[in-house]
Amino acid sequence: MKSALALVGITLLTGSGLAVTAVSASAAPPAPAPSPLVAAGTALKAHSAAVRASAKDAFTVYSSKTDSTGLGVVRYTRKYDGLRVYGGDIVVRTRKDGSFAGASAGLAAPLSLDTTPGYAQAKARAAATKTFKGKATSTGTPELFVDASSGGGQLAWETVVTGWAPDGQTPSKLHVIVDAKTGKAIGSYDEIEQVVGTGNGIYTGAVDVDATQSGSSYSLVDPSHGDGRTCDMGNRTSGTCATFTDPDNVWGTGANSDRASAAVDAHYGAAKTFDYFTNVHGRNGIFGNGTGVPSRVHYGSAYVNAFWDGAQMTYGDGEGNARPLVALDVSGHEMSHGVTENVVPGGLTYSGESGGLNEATSDIFGSMVEFYADNAVDAGDYDIGEKIDIFGTGEPLRYMYNPSLDGTSHSCWSTSTKNVDVHYSSGVANHFFFDLAEGTGATAYGTSPVCGSAAPVTGIGRDKAEKIWFRALDTYFVSNTGYINTTTPANTARAHSLSAAADLYGLCGTEYKAVQSAWNAVNVAGSDNDNCVANNFTAAASPTALTVDPGDSATTTVSTTVIAGDPEEVTFSASGLPAGVSVAFDPASVTAGGATTATITTSDTLGSGSYPITLVATSPSVARTVSLTLTVNGLPGCDSTTAANLPINDNATVESTIVISGCEATPSSASTVSVNITHTWIGDLVVSLIAPDGTAYVLHNREGGSADNIVKTYTVNLSGETATGAWKLRVQDAASLDTGTLNSWGLTL
Repeated sequence: MKSALALVGITLLTGSGLAVTAVSASAAPPAPAPSPLVAAGTALKAHSAAVRASAKDAFTVYSSKTDSTGLGVVRYTRKYDGLRVYGGDIVVRTRKDGSFAGASAGLAAPLSLDTTPGYAQAKARAAATKTFKGKATSTGTPELFVDASSGGGQLAWETVVTGWAPDGQTPSKLHVIVDAKTGKAIGSYDEIEQVVGTGNGIYTGAVDVDATQSGSSYSLVDPSHGDGRTCDMGNRTSGTCATFTDPDNVWGTGANSDRASAAVDAHYGAAKTFDYFTNVHGRNGIFGNGTGVPSRVHYGSAYVNAFWDGAQMTYGDGEGNARPLVALDVSGHEMSHGVTENVVPGGLTYSGESGGLNEATSDIFGSMVEFYADNAVDAGDYDIGEKIDIFGTGEPLRYMYNPSLDGTSHSCWSTSTKNVDVHYSSGVANHFFFDLAEGTGATAYGTSPVCGSAAPVTGIGRDKAEKIWFRALDTYFVSNTGYINTTTPANTARAHSLSAAADLYGLCGTEYKAVQSAWNAVNVAGSDNDNCVANNFTAAASPTALTVDPGDSATTTVSTTVIAGDPEEVTFSASGLPAGVSVAFDPASVTAGGATTATITTSDTLGSGSYPITLVATSPSVARTVSLTLTVNGLPGCDSTTAANLPINDNATVESTIVISGCEATPSSASTVSVNITHTWIGDLVVSLIAPDGTAYVLHNREGGSADNIVKTYTVNLSGETATGAWKLRVQDAASLDTGTLNSWGLTL
């Protein structure tokens, strides 16, 4: 995996806001419109909530580009309190005029955690070495970091163990992650990503290959594709890899007995993959900088594998050294891993659903490279690895049109998809892509079933489907994007591919609706199905945040806008109202395009806190919701309590607010926070008090193991804080299986 690089500057988030620090030698001259970097820095400062930024966050520019539509796309990596945040990367998008166009973020809420480890670094290193299966040759120094891959934040140690897999030939760089508080294993992944002139290739036949002439000899170095070279490992796993040379620039015979035949396939595959990404997607090769890919063939003895190690391709010769794994779709698949890990900082996390999307992206583009090459001997299809015949049965590794045909892959999403190997959870996205491109039912490439009672899908063709998927990856995906995300619903492949389709082909056009249908067909649901009804409107409120004293009322204007079809009558209602809050609308209904005034009234007994309220605008065709936040001030004084009654779901974060007003005293060094939480495994929980200025005071950090419930009063030194303002209790569930409820809490300053 590659490390993040600050291209132009570092954006630092401090308690007083964002500050952008440039590192270039001289200032650029004024421009009519800001550059994407400048625009993104401004947007990040103004819209820090959109990326769940905290006062201890620091952001570093990872990449910057202006895409074909004029959209500025800037990716950042994140640090928290000086520690790397895995899963904290973000994308900031800006329009041509520099205005904010949106952001992608994997965090469910701003980070708030204690960064002092309770489990020793030496113990983490020993545990990692013990975890390694095979022969370890070295164990690195554990790095303390924040694991936010699940959307929350957890202090962890990451240790890289280098060595050889149990087969003795596959190199391994195993990343082992353990909880830095308890030492409990969190997970692991391997950095080595695998697939279990003229030339005559074993699989591609007679093809043109680019070589370099030196005197009377030619070498298999491709000057047209960034000097990518192809070399012979001599059936070893280490040592010099000798670049292929030839006196007449005619390479291989098409037979495995000629070692150059496998080299032709690898060299050709590297060139076609380079050309595919350049000519179809406007990306300058695999790495994005025009550099070619080295390809090592004849690796190991009877080595039935091929792998991408972050810098080069390596191919084994297969069972009995008789069937090298140099087929075109295998080349395209493995090198597409290189694209993914260079586009998204660190790549899509190689486990769970994001790992499945990582593998699916390589299957998708590997197949598209095969179609792009238009080679009669190895024609395009949606079978993965059909030429290399790993099983000796003539069957491929995977079937994109019906992934479950291999007996293990998931064709349809389910709650267990995140728990299977990434090569099998990839099936959901592979199936989606096939349906989007070719449609469901009987096709020229196989019969694609729908999941459950989903409607049939009419394909939009490969050209459009591949562009939608690449744009979703390039412009929207972050490292922990998945299929279904209850904590951050916007960070899903469905949401991001719909955004890509809307960018390229228009909102609610044929292509947009096809993306919706194709996800429905693989059981990946979304809340976007009513976006494209015939008579459609949007609803918005201004303001969306209201503050009142108990017994008072406040108003907001709810406006409606017709976006499609004819205007219909819209009626208004409210849902999710806490006891002691009522809402009245004047008028009670309007014709779409009109507006109403909503009056929110509170009782004088309503407790202090922040309450979410949902306003509903309903027409005969569609219902739209508008979210409000009602903040109720506390009665004058220096203490307050609130009945929160908030559910605490797996890997989720909830917050409850108390507003202190009329307290003229300085908070005490012995201030108290009373907490009442029902939960079946309190070792999953991180509980923090958030002061009005954003400072976090950690009260409970995953202690207590399997014990039930937290009913406790904590003493906290708040003498450096100002009493007046909104105080929050933040509860993070950092693990799976156990859930609970934040019943109530109180604050005495």
